[in-house]
Amino acid sequence: MDPTDTPDAIDGALGSPWQAARAHSRYLDNLLLNRPDIASWLGEHVAQPLTAGEMRDFLDAAAPHDDAGVKRVLRRLRQRVMATLIVRDLADVAPLSEVVESMTRLADVTTNFALDFVHRQLCELYGEPLDSQGRSQRLMVIGMGKLGGRELNVSSDVDFIFVYPEEGQTAGGRCIDNYDFFLRLGKRLISALGDLTEDGQVFRVDMRLRPNGDSGPLVGSLGSLENYFIAQGREWERYAWIKARVMNEGVNLQPQWNRMLHDIVRPFVFRKYLDFGAINAMRDLHAQIRREVVRKDMADHIKLGPGGIREIEFIAQVFQLIRGGRDPALQIRPTLEVLALLAERRLLPPESERELAAAYEFLRRLEHRLQYVGDAQTHRLPGTQGDRLQIAHSLGCADWPAFLAILDAHRAIVGRHFEQVFSEPEEGRHPLAAIWEGSAAGDDALDQLSRRGFRQPQLMLERLQSFRGSGRYLQLPASNRERLDALGPRLIDAAATTAMPDATWQRGLDFLDTISRRGAYLALLQQYPQALQKLAELIGSSSWAADYLTRHPILLDELLDSRIFDVATDWQEFRQQLQEQLGQHVDDTEREMDILREFHHAQVFRFLAQDIAGLHTVEHLADRLSELADIMVQTTMELCWQKLKHRHTHPDRPPRFAVIAYGKLGGKELGFASDLDLVYVHDDPEPGAGELYARLAQRMSTWMTTQTPAGMLFDVDLRLRPNGDSGMLVSPIEAFRDYQLQHAWVWEHQALTRARFCAGDPALGEQFEAIRSEILRQPRDRGKLRGEVLAMRQRMLDQHASRSEELFDIKHDRGGLIDVEFIVQYLVLGHAHAHARLCGNLGNIALLGIAAEIGLIPQALADAVRGAYREFRRMQHVLRLNANRRARVGRVTVSRRIEAVRTLWEEVFGVR
Repeated sequence: MDPTDTPDAIDGALGSPWQAARAHSRYLDNLLLNRPDIASWLGEHVAQPLTAGEMRDFLDAAAPHDDAGVKRVLRRLRQRVMATLIVRDLADVAPLSEVVESMTRLADVTTNFALDFVHRQLCELYGEPLDSQGRSQRLMVIGMGKLGGRELNVSSDVDFIFVYPEEGQTAGGRCIDNYDFFLRLGKRLISALGDLTEDGQVFRVDMRLRPNGDSGPLVGSLGSLENYFIAQGREWERYAWIKARVMNEGVNLQPQWNRMLHDIVRPFVFRKYLDFGAINAMRDLHAQIRREVVRKDMADHIKLGPGGIREIEFIAQVFQLIRGGRDPALQIRPTLEVLALLAERRLLPPESERELAAAYEFLRRLEHRLQYVGDAQTHRLPGTQGDRLQIAHSLGCADWPAFLAILDAHRAIVGRHFEQVFSEPEEGRHPLAAIWEGSAAGDDALDQLSRRGFRQPQLMLERLQSFRGSGRYLQLPASNRERLDALGPRLIDAAATTAMPDATWQRGLDFLDTISRRGAYLALLQQYPQALQKLAELIGSSSWAADYLTRHPILLDELLDSRIFDVATDWQEFRQQLQEQLGQHVDDTEREMDILREFHHAQVFRFLAQDIAGLHTVEHLADRLSELADIMVQTTMELCWQKLKHRHTHPDRPPRFAVIAYGKLGGKELGFASDLDLVYVHDDPEPGAGELYARLAQRMSTWMTTQTPAGMLFDVDLRLRPNGDSGMLVSPIEAFRDYQLQHAWVWEHQALTRARFCAGDPALGEQFEAIRSEILRQPRDRGKLRGEVLAMRQRMLDQHASRSEELFDIKHDRGGLIDVEFIVQYLVLGHAHAHARLCGNLGNIALLGIAAEIGLIPQALADAVRGAYREFRRMQHVLRLNANRRARVGRVTVSRRIEAVRTLWEEVFGVR
């Protein structure tokens, strides 16, 4: 075939002249002039993307027998792959994803072909390299950078790191150490790919990313790599290892070696905590690159210059470094996939992701067009008019100015997003720094604080002096102390904007003291001043919020989430993300328990922020907290069940077990600090079922109540089960029914009015609901019922009432919450046999309305008490958010509501 002709196969497949590619690429033109066989290859392969199988077939067909033959066939494969990509890409039928994947496949196929050939050669001389158990070993070739991320550009070099599993020796007659074997192997592999022959080279090989760079050994064992990370690993190497990939994984490599490498690399790259300190490290790395760009006058460098490819990669990877340890999904490698996931996680606004992805695609396509010209690893824009026009036309632009307008727009967008992520936080000396440092004159400091609204400035200064003079502060690492000193004045400023500046500052200082040794948290607040402002607003509004954050400082990250004030909760997404995280840590019980707590705490914190912002009614908030608790109990049950040994003769069968919620959770009136009143039942006839489900219940309770590094999930109370503490931990459902019918006290039936199925087997849940309805609808002697309810109420008054003339205990005193609850419970137990609607677990407010509708109580009185109950709950909630464990208010302020409840009490029970 004449290479100057346009083959029909190409013309038909591409619908554009083949000559356009030759005109753009001097490399392709020379290739076709000197290698007519490549034109035939194009005629057969250019219509479809090249596969790894086609590349391997080409190499296998050549069957080289010596080093020269291997080098020749590898380079001729590269020529064919390059020719195919140039034609397809410039004809706009190959998307970016095809181009970078094809180049990555070429690297994988050629590396593994050469690796296998050289390994066989060396084994013939020295025998197989063995580990301590006598098993053959292979060199692990780790691809870094774009090679590791499967994003290789068309004229790229390849960044390798060579690692072998264990020290040892070879098994041949000329026995050598494994290190020597793999050193020889590494050198020959580099030569096979990188030597410049008459056919060119496959890839330039760069080994500078290995431990200790050019001064380090070319190969090293897994053990030496681990020691290096622990003793010498640097921040920029964490960035470099994000994309690391074993190129010969699955090719004669034992799976345990890959697992070992993963277990060594992962904790070095991805921290267990949220690592906001990574921003400073990557900012410093980028500053070094910028200085080099300026020094070498590389402003037109589309990779390293302002708004270039590297800045997009940095944006993606800084989020990976910060959060990848806690969210393993972020440990993926390709840049565009990372950006898409960041948008899905709401870490980047969707519009930002779209703009960055569009810029990345344009810049990478431009990168390839620059490199197609002469097969040179260049990222600089051309200087001649002809080359400029050719580049512009290749990207669909009429001329160079039109092209530059598009390029500059993309680079400006990238630069803007980069500055948003990496810009230095508030620079310069803060006006209140002298006060924080204690260098301001006494009267001047007092005056400044007073003018900002602080009522006890002298106490502030004394506390600050004590804080900064403490051993804890003085012994902080210098970097932490520097960050703390930058945050301190800003905290004073932020506290001054809240309703209670003194309390806010005091709580804020306690919080900074708690996190002072956690540089990542200090870095977060320093990097994001808006987070510090939100922190001040939250802790200033609620001492409970301040305590909660102090116990769980990891929740600081939630302050950066744009969804924190989204009232609508996507429970399906919540469940899905929870299961994804748990799925990453199967059989790691400690981590699973922490994940449950982290998810629960984060969601509670979101509700807390929304509540303080006034976005929820108490009823709406209680519904959300109850739904969250149901999910956590269900998930805990599923995890515990999977971990039980000898579950059944049919181990895959789900448990015939149900969790019954009583009290606050049962009535869907859960508060932020409520414990869970739970009862466990089962309906399983298999032998040993009782013991099995007792173990399940015990494990569940342990999982929920144990203090882990992430805190506690729930405080669980199991005393409402049949026979209380002396009863079985899990009751057969029929035994539960029998107990309720034959042996339960009236107060237990009162508690049953607020019970519901919350987790486990739905069919068993329906059985429970049927039993509950049956019990509640039993005809009762209302006189006797009245006497028992009144007696129980008196016992509670004797134990908990305030006995104060001025203060009113919202929960316990006459005319308070418990009186309303007892009224409703009496009405249900006394009248449900005739009015089935009263059996619904609808909450006290709804049930009072139903009782009025069916004529049991006056409508006007019911409405007044419903209003009183709603207001009492709101007041109780507000008081508890500010550390008032006993919710007490001035009696005179709620006298009208007390009177309404007491009037209904008299109406129902006939006594005042």
